[in-house]
Amino acid sequence: MKTTYEITLGGVKRDLPLCRLNDNLQIAAFVVLGDYELTCACAKLLAEKAPPHDIILTAECKGIPLVHEMAKVLNEKKHIIARKNAKLYMKNIFRATVKSITTKGEQILYLDGTDAELIKGKRVLIVDDVVSTGESLRALEDLVKLADGEIAGKMTILAEGDAQGRDDIIYLAPLPLFDNEGEPLAE
Repeated sequence: MKTTYEITLGGVKRDLPLCRLNDNLQIAAFVVLGDYELTCACAKLLAEKAPPHDIILTAECKGIPLVHEMAKVLNEKKHIIARKNAKLYMKNIFRATVKSITTKGEQILYLDGTDAELIKGKRVLIVDDVVSTGESLRALEDLVKLADGEIAGKMTILAEGDAQGRDDIIYLAPLPLFDNEGEPLAE
């Protein structure tokens, strides 16, 4: 039985551990947090494919180092993070609900009113690490719409499962789903 899946992005090879979702399905855990080499390689590749935009938006937390590095590559001075918890300094908060397959239960993403003002009337590039069900991207889209911004594009490092068939997402590589033996499922 296979326990990892090998992937190479921007010349950086990693063995992703397989994680069981249920008796018949596993996913490969792709974590850029703490992996500076992988984050930088992916950020560079995404930046090269980025459509014209005014500002980048991501969700806390794995998207943070990714968009930070993308902004550095693109020489952008600001990017926006949708938070998983409202903070004391946040005023006039915008909210969007999300149910991710990698997080137990429902979550809420929060956008500070000051950040919403930066989005208003602007072309917003939404960036995430992996898209599977698309729920996180949908929540970020909801925040952009609530803030009266325009979605310039949606980007992710990996498209998992059915997300590979979406034509509204720019991604670097596909990521299969796996059976209970660790074999990739046919798409």
